[in-house]
Amino acid sequence: MASLSSSAPPAQPRPLSPPKTQGTTQISAQTPAQTPAQIPTSPAANPHRRHRRSMATLRTVAALVLREMSTRYGRTPGGYLWGILEPLAAILFLSLGFSLVIRTPSLGTSFLLFYATGFLPFNLYQTLSGTVARALAYSRPLLRYPAVTWLDAILARFVLNSLTGIVITTLLITGILAVIDSRTAIDLPPLVEAITLAMVLGLGVGCINAVLMGLFPLWDVAWSIITRPLFLASGVIYIYEDLPPVAQDVLWYNPLLHITGLMRTGFYPTYNADYVSHSYVLLIGLALTALGLILMRRYHRVILNR
Repeated sequence: MASLSSSAPPAQPRPLSPPKTQGTTQISAQTPAQTPAQIPTSPAANPHRRHRRSMATLRTVAALVLREMSTRYGRTPGGYLWGILEPLAAILFLSLGFSLVIRTPSLGTSFLLFYATGFLPFNLYQTLSGTVARALAYSRPLLRYPAVTWLDAILARFVLNSLTGIVITTLLITGILAVIDSRTAIDLPPLVEAITLAMVLGLGVGCINAVLMGLFPLWDVAWSIITRPLFLASGVIYIYEDLPPVAQDVLWYNPLLHITGLMRTGFYPTYNADYVSHSYVLLIGLALTALGLILMRRYHRVILNR
């Protein structure tokens, strides 16, 4: 017995295992489930976040509009009065000058009404395209803040100058009709369409020029030279039917000629501007706006860092 006990190998100690607790293995093997409040959601799927972002954009645009109103009109004697007097003076000079040369205008008997219906939509386009094109340069100091974006600057200038142009057009047309004691039956839909098309076209040209002027500073001077004959080519002082056929074929592609002709159909019931194409003007305006916004989104940092 002594020999057997001495020949047997000594027993090895068993390794100690950590104490087990109930449910430890199940909890460590499974990932804890996320509650609905912990599941991340994208900004597009959160309506509250979209609402807050839209409200922030509206507040920023409103602040930029108030800033431009105070700096552009609030610091000059007369303020908004000059916004009315400038187009009124242009209409008066056109009426007086052409009344000395010709006996009657191309439509009707009133020089004031004829030139007002051509000049006011043209002036609205010119103002919008010019102010939108310089929106980034005008708001450059504020664009350094994260809350202000390049789109806010463009929208602010477009909204303010559109509303200003509509008010000025309404006041001058109403005043002219009262002065000439006209019994003209105004057709409102063509007026609204002409003003809307002028706004869309001005926004599109302004967006494209904002990119080109920001990337190429000389484009500002070049554009002013290129567009100097635009006043004579847009039907402000004549109608499309007064032109020879060759000029009609060329100037038909000027969208402003369609806008001035459409504007006059609302004041002269016997005038049918058959050449007017709403879709052509709208397509050009929307295409330029889309292209300008795409390019601005791509190059706005380059423009602001210049």
